[in-house]
Order: sequence, then C-alpha cells, then structure tokens
Amino acid sequence: MPSKSKSTNLVVGLDIGTTKICAIAVDANSKEQLHVVGVGTAKSEGLRKGVVVNIEKTVNSIKKAIEECELMCGQQINSVYAGIAGHHIKGQNSRGMVTVHNRTVSEEDIRRVIDAAQVLIPNDREVLHILPQEFIVDEQDGVQNPLEMAAALLEVKVHIVTGSVTSAQNIVKCCNQAGLEVDDIVLEPLASSQAVLSPDEQEVGVVLVDIGGGTTDITIYSEGSIVHTAVLALGGNHLTHDIAIGLSTPLAEAEEIKHEHGVAMVDLVGSEETIHVPSVGGRNNRSVQKQVLSEIIEARFREIFEFIAQEIEKSEYRSVMASGVVITGGTCIMPGADGLASQVLNLPVRVGFPENVAGLQELIYSPKYATSVGLVRYGINSNQGKLNFSGDDTNMFHKVARRMKEWLHEFF
Repeated sequence: MPSKSKSTNLVVGLDIGTTKICAIAVDANSKEQLHVVGVGTAKSEGLRKGVVVNIEKTVNSIKKAIEECELMCGQQINSVYAGIAGHHIKGQNSRGMVTVHNRTVSEEDIRRVIDAAQVLIPNDREVLHILPQEFIVDEQDGVQNPLEMAAALLEVKVHIVTGSVTSAQNIVKCCNQAGLEVDDIVLEPLASSQAVLSPDEQEVGVVLVDIGGGTTDITIYSEGSIVHTAVLALGGNHLTHDIAIGLSTPLAEAEEIKHEHGVAMVDLVGSEETIHVPSVGGRNNRSVQKQVLSEIIEARFREIFEFIAQEIEKSEYRSVMASGVVITGGTCIMPGADGLASQVLNLPVRVGFPENVAGLQELIYSPKYATSVGLVRYGINSNQGKLNFSGDDTNMFHKVARRMKEWLHEFF
C-alpha cells in the first residue's frame, strides 16, 4: 500500500448525514472549477435525523470515509469543513441600526450594525451563521457593501441561523476522535446551495430543497440573499420505513427496493409491472405489483412536499420565486420526484446536480453529493477570502467564523 504524504494542499468537506458519511477532497488551488482528488463514503451509523446519538459509531463511520478518501488522493487528511444539519436548526430574520462614526462607513461600523442586528439567543443555542441580506445607508436600500460610503445612519437586514450547542459540540468531538481538526462548521443546506444553485437563480428567487435520509432542509433565496431557512424532520428513511411496513419486508430489503424500483408517481408505472419482494420471518418471497410500491412512495413524498409548500407560504416570498424550486439530495434521484414536487408546489422544479467540478467528476456528479461538494466550495471560498452566501464582500463572515472557532476551542 503506498504511503500517504501529509496534506498541505487539500480542502476537505465532510458531510455527516443520517444515511451516509461522505468526504470529498479537492486541490486547495482550485478556482471556480473544483478539482476533486479524493472521495470516500461510509454507511452512517450513530446519527438520527441529522443529530449524533452514538459517538463511537459516528467516529468509526467518519474514519472509514476519511480512510477511503485518503487512499484515493494519496495524502493524509488532517482537517475538514464539517456539515451540520438536523431539526434543531432555526433561522430568523433581523435588522440593526447604528450611527456612523466619522461620516464614512468603516469595518468597525459594519461590525457594530451586524452586532446590533443579533437577537437574544438562549444559552443552549449558538449562532452558526449571520448572513447579511442588504445594507441601508441613509434610507437608501439595496446596498451590498457599504464600506467607505459617506453616511450618517447605517442599517442592515440579516438572516441568523442558530443551532443546538450540544449538537455542534458532538460533531466536533466525533471529528476530533477520528483524528481530524474542524476548520469550520457549516450549515449543510447553505453548502448545498453553493454546489447546485446559479447566481441568477439566487437573484430572482429560488427554493432549495435538500432531501436527506433523516431530514429535509429548505432554503429560500431572494435578491441574492437567504431570506428563510427551515428543517423538516422527514426524509428518505421515512420512505424506506413505509415500504418495509407496506410490503412486509425487512428494512434492509426495503432500502434496496426503494433504490432499484422506486418511482415517485403512480402514473409513471405500468399496471402489469411487478417486483420481487423478500418476506420477513422466513416466509416465502412474493411478487407484488410495482404500482403498490409507487403508491406507498407517492403518499410519503406528497406529504413532504405539502409541508414544504406550507414553509414557502410561511416565508411570504412565494410571489418572487421566479426560478421555482431546485430539489437535491440522494432521495430526489428517484424517477418522478421532480414531477410530483412541481404538481404539489405549483412551481417549476428541477433536480440539482453539483456543477463546476473537474477531476473525479464521474464519481460525484449526483444530487447525493451536493452537500459534500458545497462544503469544499465553502472551504475554497473561505481560504480565498470570499464567501458567496450573500452579496456582501466584507470580511464579516471571517469574523463570525473566527468567533465560532473560538467558541469550539472553549469546549475542546
């Protein structure tokens, strides 16, 4: 086995999901197009609905994914950008206002106005991201970067994402016990948006729906900024469970049936099509009409999309979603998922694939790798001094990231 050199030129994203752990390594010198040099995946054990519930099992899964990625790229991986998700994630909009010192907007003024926009956060929660939507300079709105502008009054609208302190701590602890440093913790749907959404879609209005194993993450963009985030405690594992119950088959077999034969709309299945279904308890295997399977899947998918529709209405941004909806994540690969989503949401829908990827593109050109690709793009942008979660190109994101890292070091 070839020896692995110590990594000095890698950026690694680690998607710690409910059903799989995925590590993707890219050349740190990548520009707009990511050059992927390593990929590693492992079955996720120890998580439930995106949250760590067993440290030891999660650590072992992380190690397996990292070792596979290291073998492929031939380098040792020392640090990662780790994703965080789960139903504990909350997002809310806020705004702040300050008077400007010396009549010219400085970095200190920008820091003060963003601090003024922060809301009271309970002790059991921590700020993960502060995402500026726009600045308002002397009642002139739509300003993306007010630095050095003449002004007497500075306002900002922000979207604040918070998460459970213990959930974030457990992710870091698992990474550390797997021999990894955590460069930053990144909200997974924000990462996914960097991989599958175009700037035009973000500008004119779009909903990103990332359907994972345990949760479904919703992120709404308008005028280039995030205006609403939400997490549903429903995902692909619920489809698997429904299939297992509905067809009286073991969970492992139900998962395989879902991937091999699953169709999200009954109308797409012929009435004569049948599938082979293993039984439980040593009973004889059976042949079942494929439409029966599709009916089970469509019912659960429809429920998920109806909850998404409620979140879109709740956001009050439906009227400005000219780009419609982009669905991503491993579950949305199923035939008919986009058609059913369009039917329920009454909006145009497309499936989001990771874009601007070179190197091992054939291995990762799939919606199930959207989060991992987004995490490494976040890392590349962070290293190059630019983060694209909003139009703001000041260094406020780096200050928030540093504060997050300082908070993590207090515990570890």
